[in-house]
Amino acid sequence: MSDPALLRRLERQVRRRLDARIAGRRAWESLPAIIQIVAAVIAAYAIARWGLLHPYPILAITVTINSLGFSRDARPQRVASSVIGILVGVALSDALSLLIGKGLWQLVVVLLVVLLIGRIVSSNPSFAVAAAVPSALVVILPLPEGGVFGRTLDALIGGVIALLVTALIPRDPGRAAARDRRVLFSAVGEALTSVIECLRDADESAGELGLTRLRRTQPLVDAWSTAHESSLAVARISPLLRSRLPDLQRSSRVLAAADLTTRHLRTIARRAEFLVRDGVRRPALAELLGQFGIAIALLGDELDDPQVAGAARSLLADLTRRLDPATVIPDAHLTDAALLLMLRPFAVDLLVGTGMPIDEARALLPVL
Repeated sequence: MSDPALLRRLERQVRRRLDARIAGRRAWESLPAIIQIVAAVIAAYAIARWGLLHPYPILAITVTINSLGFSRDARPQRVASSVIGILVGVALSDALSLLIGKGLWQLVVVLLVVLLIGRIVSSNPSFAVAAAVPSALVVILPLPEGGVFGRTLDALIGGVIALLVTALIPRDPGRAAARDRRVLFSAVGEALTSVIECLRDADESAGELGLTRLRRTQPLVDAWSTAHESSLAVARISPLLRSRLPDLQRSSRVLAAADLTTRHLRTIARRAEFLVRDGVRRPALAELLGQFGIAIALLGDELDDPQVAGAARSLLADLTRRLDPATVIPDAHLTDAALLLMLRPFAVDLLVGTGMPIDEARALLPVL
């Protein structure tokens, strides 16, 4: 008989090891961002301290760190939005401090004004917060030796450096995008396996499992989309990453196809789960959907291995030419034919994902 206390200890040990592994991976994946932030802080501090002779360039440092951060979204637009929000807050604080002085009630006034203007200027809540944090520092800290607007100048230096570093020492969001893509295609493959089992074995529970798995794919699509858009935006302005634009544009095509794939499969899974309630097995439809699963996997693999790019298109073209109920499931019930007809727009979207023009893809469909 198992000892419950021993089992709990073993469970805690496994959980600690897993948490340590996750923490180590998180730190390793954050290393490019850490290097970028530290390099930007050094540059901003050097310019403000020794270039402008500001003895304590606090805002040059804080603005740099806050503008870059550890966000998965490293797009220049996101960095620029943070920089603008911070500069607005600092400039307003400097101006208000000049007019009403410093103190507790002055801090209250400054925060009210900066937060209200931040919400008016931008719908993004982080914009107002980014403006408010340094504005509070301006009110609390004594006047700098460089004059009342010296901290605004420090903030400007930090913001400009953050934007320059985004282009010249870019992070590589492509690694995160590739990881998100692999997770998504793996999840789609598992879900599709369940739907295939549902049709092959007339297993309603397998269909429900496949549909549940497919409903969980949208956050994976969104995560890949965010990382990919960030990669694309950085590559457009970075001399170091501009050569990767053709690969990223291919990724855009596959991403769009993957998004449509998950939407189509959710509809197909619902239909399959409903069909098998009659207890009838549908091996022909299961086999056809299995072939589509192979093609989807090949489509995901082509971004890692360009040599398989043509394989997905070739297989999908053959499958598309077969999508006629009279050929695949002759004498089948109308409800079965309806499921096969759902595969026609599904196949066209996948072919477009391989780079085939949509009119050419539609022309492959057999005439009904």
